[in-house]
Amino acid sequence: MIIFVSFLFNLETAGQNKKLIDNIKSTKGFTALWQFDEKPGRAKKAVGKGKFPLKEKNGKIRRVNEGPVSGYAIELDGNHFLSLSHSKTKALNIYGKNRGVTVIAWVKWTGEQTGFVGGMWNEYAEGGKRQYGLFVSLPYYNGGDQVCGHISKSGKPTPPFPYSIDYSASAQKIPVNEWSCIAFTYDGEYIKSYLNGEYTTREPELIDHTKGFEGYPEGLIQSKNPYYFPDGMGNNGSDFTVGSVLLKKGMGNFYKGLIGGLAVFDRALTSAEIKKLLQ
Repeated sequence: MIIFVSFLFNLETAGQNKKLIDNIKSTKGFTALWQFDEKPGRAKKAVGKGKFPLKEKNGKIRRVNEGPVSGYAIELDGNHFLSLSHSKTKALNIYGKNRGVTVIAWVKWTGEQTGFVGGMWNEYAEGGKRQYGLFVSLPYYNGGDQVCGHISKSGKPTPPFPYSIDYSASAQKIPVNEWSCIAFTYDGEYIKSYLNGEYTTREPELIDHTKGFEGYPEGLIQSKNPYYFPDGMGNNGSDFTVGSVLLKKGMGNFYKGLIGGLAVFDRALTSAEIKKLLQ
């Protein structure tokens, strides 16, 4: 495994990783891949079931000459983000009782704060339009510094709690200022989080900030990886965003660092498929 990681992430200055891109495109359920090789000021277009052009918000986004996918990456500074309106999401609008999803990203995270990497996740409009989303570090419910995959049926907070609690969190912490591959899968029943192709289970644990709520006088005990969520994904109307989500106070949960690629699949990839994808 040490040799594999070294090989994968020493590609940051090696230009386009054609083998990785071909592996992604040939995997069943492939929906979109953004390589982020466009110059600042241009929409970031995908290959897959559509171009899904992500528009820069709050100004131009710097492109840097490193990254494990195309050899380039976007640099997000805690203010900029990318967005595609809901009306244009089409095949990205994945939802349903038995539908699955996988989101994979190649990131070099600064470690400074909670960050939204990509997906359809809106926490405020009309009470919430949450659907699916990949985060780094959701500490409130035991996901600090970890890969977190979030799923919602209703689009709103999880009763009886004030926020949505329904996310997996990797057992491993994301390294800071190093290229990592982060991912989550959802198969209609379980959410799983991966770091560098590795999935590690977590034992049931007391979840922070859950004591004293109706039905949970002593708090909620559950496993964060895998996270059991049989409700499915709602068709809730969110935009697809990269780097930030809409909160009550405005855009927030800004990701800080580099993103060198983002891929979406309309099914849950298996652990073996994710490992094979990255070889």
